[in-house]
Parts: sequence; structure tokens; C-alpha cells
Amino acid sequence: MLDAAPGLRKIAILADANVTKPAHLQELVDAGRGRGVETLVREVAKREDVIRAIKDVHTAGAAAINFLATPMFSVAAAAFIAQVRELRLASIYQWPEDAEDGALSAYGPRYSEMYRLRARLVAKVLHGIKPTDIPVQQPAKFELVVNLKTAKAIGLDVPSSLLLRADKVIE
Repeated sequence: MLDAAPGLRKIAILADANVTKPAHLQELVDAGRGRGVETLVREVAKREDVIRAIKDVHTAGAAAINFLATPMFSVAAAAFIAQVRELRLASIYQWPEDAEDGALSAYGPRYSEMYRLRARLVAKVLHGIKPTDIPVQQPAKFELVVNLKTAKAIGLDVPSSLLLRADKVIE
């Protein structure tokens, strides 16, 4: 996010209170402090509270928001993307599809790749392999997607250095 919005001094982290570990959030706060950025952490326990949390960090002066990976933010992503865009906040999500749907940026694996990975694991179990014998697998490919339409809508000039690193740029 800091590469997308140079000069950023206050960023919000939106986390699912049901799954995010406090130590992980502290690492993010410490990393921001190390780069001279104040980090506002907002933990949300219910999907109904996400819009209020977005408005809260905007009121508190955050110029950007990082949505940590959780199904809670994926189910109603369109409403959250619209709210963030309306408030002219820079944003980053885990799923590239979110940037394709209007978020400023995303970095992570594609939904389709995650479903393929899950299907391969299920097939192994159906073929008689015990789940405890299946090694942990992670996605092999992560994509950076930047949406320049959204950048223009929120008044953000995305540096060309970031665009050159992007796997996909939406114009």
C-alpha cells in the first residue's frame, strides 16, 4: 500500500476479530512505525460492523485501508469496495478479483486457484490418502492487480514503479 500512495502517513488495518491473532496485528503496527506510518487497527467481529469501521478509520484520518484476508470481507466485498471508494481511501485486498471489481489494488492468489487446490486435496482423500498424510500446500502464484480507474476516481497518482511490477493494470 505504501508503494501505491507515497507520502502516506496514516493507514488502517481492518481485521476479523474472530480469526486474527493479536501478535500478527502488532507486527503490522511495528512495521508501519518502522516506515514512519501510523497504523490504526480496527477489529470487526460481525460483517454488519464493517461499514462503520471503514467510516471510523476515515474519520480518524486514515488515507488508506488494508483488508486482511478473511471470508467476512469477501462475502460482501462489493459494498465495502463502494464505501471505501466513496470515502476516497486507497485500499488493498487479498484477492485479485477484488481489484478487478473496483478496489484500488490487491495482492494474492486467485479464487479459482484456491478452489483448484482444494479440489486436488479432496481428490487425494477420496483416493484413500489419509488427510494427515497430505502435506500442507500453498498457492504457487500470487498476483498484484492495480485498478487505475479507481485511482483516478479517488484522486491518486499511482507511481509507475508500482505499475511496472503489477501483473495486471486495469485502465
